[in-house]
Amino acid sequence: MELRQLRYFLAVAEELNFSRAAERSYVSQSAISLQIAKLEREMSEPLFERTSRSVRLTVVGAQLVSIARHMLELEQSALALTARRQNQLRLTGNMTFAANALAAIVSVRERHPGAEIDFVLKRFAEQIDAVTSGDCQVALIRGTVERSNLYVTELWTEDLVVVLTEGHPLAGADNPSLEQLAAYPLLLPKRSEQILLHRVIEREMKRSGLGLTFGPPVALDHTASADLLNQPDCWSIMYASTAESTPKTGLVFRTESGHRLQLAVSAVVDATVPATDMQRDLIDALAATAPPQLP
Repeated sequence: MELRQLRYFLAVAEELNFSRAAERSYVSQSAISLQIAKLEREMSEPLFERTSRSVRLTVVGAQLVSIARHMLELEQSALALTARRQNQLRLTGNMTFAANALAAIVSVRERHPGAEIDFVLKRFAEQIDAVTSGDCQVALIRGTVERSNLYVTELWTEDLVVVLTEGHPLAGADNPSLEQLAAYPLLLPKRSEQILLHRVIEREMKRSGLGLTFGPPVALDHTASADLLNQPDCWSIMYASTAESTPKTGLVFRTESGHRLQLAVSAVVDATVPATDMQRDLIDALAATAPPQLP
């Protein structure tokens, strides 16, 4: 029995839906189903009653919920034993935030000369686990999380960048609108591989009463920008930091006219642990690295 399996089990138990549990855990539905099946084999009992319309806990599954929560709490307590000393801080994020993280660290070390601040690269789900376990004290993320044991500070709002080929009908528009873009297929990785971008575009299309069509999904070993060159009638979206490092040949980069393709960049900390002055200074310093707002 693995703690990962218990995390997935709790996600399904709380959502009573394998698809939502997979999104919440940032894994594919097939991966979460496989781990639940392994756990059921080890338990020699089914944990869920599944029909085409619903998922329910079995008696054994309901009994396992409290045990699983306790085991995961014990894991966090054990990891917290190795928490850094008062003058040490660990910030986690992904590589697109490296420049922001390093600039903030330099600023904080000017105010705290004895500080030891690490920037640790992790995937989104790992970042949140690192904060709740005490391995890292701050996570820098796109989007937000809603958990009672976490405190989220919005640092800035980031416009997503619209990417088109030079020959696309909308390439001549300085700021194409969502209404104009909706007439063309969107190229993105599969939803399970890029949930946040899918959520942003789906939310704004729904709010604007627009339909959304997709081109072929971008494979894991491909990039949306390269695939666009082979699908010139499509469009894509990407983070501004990704756009900056993307080769510009054959492509144009635009901002949606109504600034509707936006997401928050936030700092996440453990709400159950008192914040230190250095932690608060780091969050302020991160907010100060916000990029200039696009026109």
